[in-house]
Amino acid sequence: MSDLKSELAPRGALRVALNMSNFLLVTANPTGGPPTGIVPDLATEIAKRIGVAIEWLPHADAGLVAEGSKGDINEDAWDVAFMGAEPARAGRIGFTAAYVEIEATYLVRAESPIHTVQDVDQPGVRIAAATRAAYTLYLARTLRHAELVTADALEGSFRLFEERELDALAGLKPRLLQDQARLPGLRLLPGRFTAIQQAIATPAGRPAAFEFLRAYAEEIKADGTVARLIAKHGVRGVTVAGAG
Repeated sequence: MSDLKSELAPRGALRVALNMSNFLLVTANPTGGPPTGIVPDLATEIAKRIGVAIEWLPHADAGLVAEGSKGDINEDAWDVAFMGAEPARAGRIGFTAAYVEIEATYLVRAESPIHTVQDVDQPGVRIAAATRAAYTLYLARTLRHAELVTADALEGSFRLFEERELDALAGLKPRLLQDQARLPGLRLLPGRFTAIQQAIATPAGRPAAFEFLRAYAEEIKADGTVARLIAKHGVRGVTVAGAG
Protein backbone atom coordinates (compact mmCIF):
# COMPACT_ATOMS: atom_id res chain seq x y z
CA MET A 1 0.00 0.00 0.00
CA SER A 2 2.91 2.38 0.65
CA ASP A 3 4.09 2.08 -2.97
CA LEU A 4 0.54 2.63 -4.16
CA LYS A 5 0.03 5.73 -2.02
CA SER A 6 3.37 7.22 -3.07
CA GLU A 7 2.37 6.87 -6.72
CA LEU A 8 -1.35 7.55 -6.57
CA ALA A 9 -1.23 10.37 -4.02
CA PRO A 10 2.40 11.57 -3.93
CA ARG A 11 1.45 14.89 -2.35
CA GLY A 12 -0.75 13.42 0.36
CA ALA A 13 -4.17 13.91 -1.26
CA LEU A 14 -5.59 12.29 -4.40
CA ARG A 15 -5.61 15.10 -6.98
CA VAL A 16 -8.46 14.38 -9.40
CA ALA A 17 -8.59 16.25 -12.70
CA LEU A 18 -12.15 16.89 -13.88
CA ASN A 19 -13.18 17.56 -17.47
CA MET A 20 -16.05 19.96 -16.80
CA SER A 21 -17.13 19.98 -20.45
CA ASN A 22 -18.27 16.37 -20.07
CA PHE A 23 -21.57 17.19 -18.42
CA LEU A 24 -22.67 13.55 -18.71
CA LEU A 25 -20.08 12.45 -16.17
CA VAL A 26 -19.48 15.45 -13.90
CA THR A 27 -21.49 18.51 -12.84
CA ALA A 28 -20.36 21.53 -10.85
CA ASN A 29 -22.14 21.93 -7.53
CA PRO A 30 -24.16 25.18 -7.62
CA THR A 31 -23.74 25.56 -3.88
CA GLY A 32 -19.96 25.54 -4.19
CA GLY A 33 -19.62 22.10 -2.63
CA PRO A 34 -17.99 19.03 -4.15
CA PRO A 35 -18.90 18.21 -7.78
CA THR A 36 -21.51 15.57 -8.49
CA GLY A 37 -21.87 12.80 -11.05
CA ILE A 38 -20.45 9.46 -12.05
CA VAL A 39 -16.83 10.60 -12.06
CA PRO A 40 -16.87 12.22 -8.59
CA ASP A 41 -18.51 9.10 -7.16
CA LEU A 42 -15.86 6.83 -8.67
CA ALA A 43 -13.00 9.10 -7.62
CA THR A 44 -14.30 9.37 -4.06
CA GLU A 45 -14.26 5.58 -3.78
CA ILE A 46 -10.63 5.45 -5.01
CA ALA A 47 -9.57 7.96 -2.34
CA LYS A 48 -11.47 6.01 0.30
CA ARG A 49 -9.78 2.75 -0.63
CA ILE A 50 -6.26 4.14 -0.28
CA GLY A 51 -7.13 6.22 2.77
CA VAL A 52 -6.39 9.74 1.57
CA ALA A 53 -8.25 13.03 1.17
CA ILE A 54 -9.36 14.18 -2.26
CA GLU A 55 -8.62 17.40 -4.14
CA TRP A 56 -10.81 18.38 -7.09
CA LEU A 57 -9.07 20.06 -10.03
CA PRO A 58 -11.65 21.30 -12.59
CA HIS A 59 -10.55 21.87 -16.20
CA ALA A 60 -12.48 23.38 -19.09
CA ASP A 61 -11.90 20.40 -21.39
CA ALA A 62 -10.06 17.09 -21.75
CA GLY A 63 -7.21 18.65 -23.70
CA LEU A 64 -6.32 20.88 -20.78
CA VAL A 65 -6.44 17.85 -18.49
CA ALA A 66 -4.01 16.05 -20.80
CA GLU A 67 -1.66 19.02 -20.77
CA GLY A 68 -1.39 18.69 -16.99
CA SER A 69 0.40 15.36 -17.34
CA LYS A 70 4.15 15.75 -17.82
CA GLY A 71 5.13 12.14 -17.30
CA ASP A 72 7.13 13.00 -14.17
CA ILE A 73 5.68 12.28 -10.75
CA ASN A 74 7.23 15.52 -9.45
CA GLU A 75 5.76 17.66 -12.22
CA ASP A 76 2.31 16.20 -12.86
CA ALA A 77 -0.55 18.55 -12.06
CA TRP A 78 -2.91 15.68 -11.19
CA ASP A 79 -2.91 12.04 -10.09
CA VAL A 80 -6.12 10.60 -11.54
CA ALA A 81 -8.36 11.70 -14.39
CA PHE A 82 -11.39 10.29 -16.20
CA MET A 83 -11.13 11.01 -19.92
CA GLY A 84 -11.23 9.69 -23.47
CA ALA A 85 -8.48 7.14 -24.14
CA GLU A 86 -6.98 8.70 -27.26
CA PRO A 87 -3.72 7.42 -28.85
CA ALA A 88 -2.53 11.01 -29.17
CA ARG A 89 -2.48 11.23 -25.37
CA ALA A 90 -1.05 7.79 -24.60
CA GLY A 91 2.60 8.85 -24.60
CA ARG A 92 2.26 10.73 -21.30
CA ILE A 93 -0.79 9.06 -19.81
CA GLY A 94 -1.64 5.49 -18.82
CA PHE A 95 -5.25 4.57 -19.66
CA THR A 96 -7.24 1.68 -18.25
CA ALA A 97 -9.76 -0.12 -20.40
CA ALA A 98 -12.87 2.01 -20.91
CA TYR A 99 -15.54 1.97 -18.23
CA VAL A 100 -18.19 3.76 -20.34
CA GLU A 101 -18.71 4.56 -24.02
CA ILE A 102 -20.32 7.65 -25.55
CA GLU A 103 -21.33 7.71 -29.23
CA ALA A 104 -20.13 10.55 -31.45
CA THR A 105 -21.95 11.62 -34.62
CA TYR A 106 -22.91 14.76 -36.57
CA LEU A 107 -25.64 17.36 -36.86
CA VAL A 108 -26.44 18.72 -40.33
CA ARG A 109 -29.10 21.05 -41.68
CA ALA A 110 -32.38 19.56 -42.87
CA GLU A 111 -31.70 20.41 -46.51
CA SER A 112 -28.17 19.02 -46.48
CA PRO A 113 -27.28 16.35 -49.07
CA ILE A 114 -25.42 14.54 -46.28
CA HIS A 115 -27.47 11.61 -44.97
CA THR A 116 -24.96 9.22 -43.39
CA VAL A 117 -21.75 9.60 -41.39
CA GLN A 118 -19.90 8.14 -44.39
CA ASP A 119 -21.18 11.01 -46.56
CA VAL A 120 -19.41 13.59 -44.39
CA ASP A 121 -15.83 12.88 -45.46
CA GLN A 122 -15.99 14.53 -48.87
CA PRO A 123 -14.03 17.38 -50.48
CA GLY A 124 -15.58 20.74 -49.65
CA VAL A 125 -17.36 19.57 -46.50
CA ARG A 126 -16.49 21.69 -43.45
CA ILE A 127 -16.98 20.19 -39.98
CA ALA A 128 -17.21 22.23 -36.78
CA ALA A 129 -15.68 20.58 -33.71
CA ALA A 130 -14.40 21.45 -30.26
CA THR A 131 -10.63 21.88 -30.00
CA ARG A 132 -8.91 19.12 -27.99
CA ALA A 133 -12.04 16.94 -27.64
CA ALA A 134 -11.34 13.21 -27.99
CA TYR A 135 -13.67 12.93 -30.98
CA THR A 136 -11.89 15.88 -32.64
CA LEU A 137 -8.55 14.11 -32.23
CA TYR A 138 -10.14 11.03 -33.80
CA LEU A 139 -11.41 13.02 -36.77
CA ALA A 140 -8.07 14.77 -37.24
CA ARG A 141 -6.48 11.33 -37.48
CA THR A 142 -9.03 9.69 -39.77
CA LEU A 143 -10.60 12.28 -42.11
CA ARG A 144 -9.26 12.12 -45.66
CA HIS A 145 -11.19 14.81 -47.54
CA ALA A 146 -13.40 16.95 -45.28
CA GLU A 147 -12.02 20.02 -43.50
CA LEU A 148 -12.05 20.19 -39.71
CA VAL A 149 -12.75 23.68 -38.32
CA THR A 150 -12.25 23.95 -34.56
CA ALA A 151 -13.24 26.32 -31.79
CA ASP A 152 -12.61 26.34 -28.06
CA ALA A 153 -15.25 24.46 -26.05
CA LEU A 154 -18.51 22.83 -27.06
CA GLU A 155 -20.44 26.09 -27.19
CA GLY A 156 -17.79 27.59 -29.44
CA SER A 157 -18.11 24.75 -31.94
CA PHE A 158 -21.90 25.16 -32.02
CA ARG A 159 -21.56 28.90 -32.67
CA LEU A 160 -19.01 28.21 -35.37
CA PHE A 161 -21.38 25.79 -37.08
CA GLU A 162 -24.27 28.24 -36.84
CA GLU A 163 -22.58 31.53 -37.71
CA ARG A 164 -20.27 30.32 -40.47
CA GLU A 165 -22.91 27.95 -41.85
CA LEU A 166 -20.58 24.98 -41.82
CA ASP A 167 -21.77 21.68 -43.24
CA ALA A 168 -21.70 19.52 -40.11
CA LEU A 169 -21.26 19.78 -36.35
CA ALA A 170 -19.34 16.92 -34.74
CA GLY A 171 -19.98 15.97 -31.15
CA LEU A 172 -21.15 13.48 -28.59
CA LYS A 173 -24.69 12.35 -29.32
CA PRO A 174 -26.27 13.52 -26.03
CA ARG A 175 -24.92 17.06 -26.49
CA LEU A 176 -25.93 17.14 -30.16
CA LEU A 177 -29.49 16.26 -29.20
CA GLN A 178 -29.50 19.36 -26.98
CA ASP A 179 -28.07 21.49 -29.79
CA GLN A 180 -30.67 20.14 -32.19
CA ALA A 181 -33.40 21.42 -29.89
CA ARG A 182 -31.82 24.90 -29.84
CA LEU A 183 -31.70 25.52 -33.58
CA PRO A 184 -34.68 24.59 -35.78
CA GLY A 185 -34.10 22.62 -38.96
CA LEU A 186 -31.26 20.31 -37.94
CA ARG A 187 -30.93 16.55 -38.47
CA LEU A 188 -28.93 14.13 -36.35
CA LEU A 189 -27.17 11.62 -38.56
CA PRO A 190 -27.93 7.99 -37.66
CA GLY A 191 -25.15 5.76 -36.43
CA ARG A 192 -21.79 7.02 -35.24
CA PHE A 193 -18.35 7.84 -36.55
CA THR A 194 -16.78 6.61 -33.32
CA ALA A 195 -17.59 5.80 -29.71
CA ILE A 196 -15.45 7.67 -27.21
CA GLN A 197 -13.90 5.24 -24.75
CA GLN A 198 -13.95 6.97 -21.39
CA ALA A 199 -11.18 5.51 -19.25
CA ILE A 200 -9.49 6.10 -15.91
CA ALA A 201 -6.08 7.68 -16.35
CA THR A 202 -2.91 8.35 -14.40
CA PRO A 203 0.31 9.96 -15.63
CA ALA A 204 2.78 7.54 -17.20
CA GLY A 205 5.55 6.10 -15.04
CA ARG A 206 3.35 5.06 -12.11
CA PRO A 207 3.09 1.25 -12.46
CA ALA A 208 1.53 0.52 -9.06
CA ALA A 209 -1.05 3.27 -9.52
CA PHE A 210 -1.87 2.10 -13.02
CA GLU A 211 -2.34 -1.53 -11.97
CA PHE A 212 -4.66 -0.48 -9.13
CA LEU A 213 -6.76 1.67 -11.50
CA ARG A 214 -6.78 -1.01 -14.20
CA ALA A 215 -8.21 -3.56 -11.75
CA TYR A 216 -10.67 -0.98 -10.36
CA ALA A 217 -12.02 -0.21 -13.85
CA GLU A 218 -12.71 -3.88 -14.49
CA GLU A 219 -14.27 -4.38 -11.07
CA ILE A 220 -16.77 -1.52 -11.37
CA LYS A 221 -17.96 -2.80 -14.73
CA ALA A 222 -18.28 -6.41 -13.62
CA ASP A 223 -20.03 -5.79 -10.30
CA GLY A 224 -22.62 -3.39 -11.73
CA THR A 225 -21.25 -0.22 -10.11
CA VAL A 226 -21.07 1.71 -13.39
CA ALA A 227 -24.56 0.66 -14.41
CA ARG A 228 -25.92 1.70 -11.00
CA LEU A 229 -24.25 5.10 -11.21
CA ILE A 230 -25.63 5.70 -14.71
CA ALA A 231 -29.11 5.01 -13.31
CA LYS A 232 -28.50 6.99 -10.11
CA HIS A 233 -27.56 10.16 -12.00
CA GLY A 234 -30.12 9.67 -14.78
CA VAL A 235 -27.51 9.89 -17.53
CA ARG A 236 -28.70 9.22 -21.10
CA GLY A 237 -26.43 8.38 -24.01
CA VAL A 238 -23.79 6.59 -21.93
CA THR A 239 -23.37 2.81 -21.88
CA VAL A 240 -21.16 0.48 -19.85
CA ALA A 241 -18.09 -0.44 -21.86
CA GLY A 242 -17.15 -4.04 -22.58
CA ALA A 243 -14.63 -5.97 -20.55
CA GLY A 244 -11.01 -4.92 -21.04
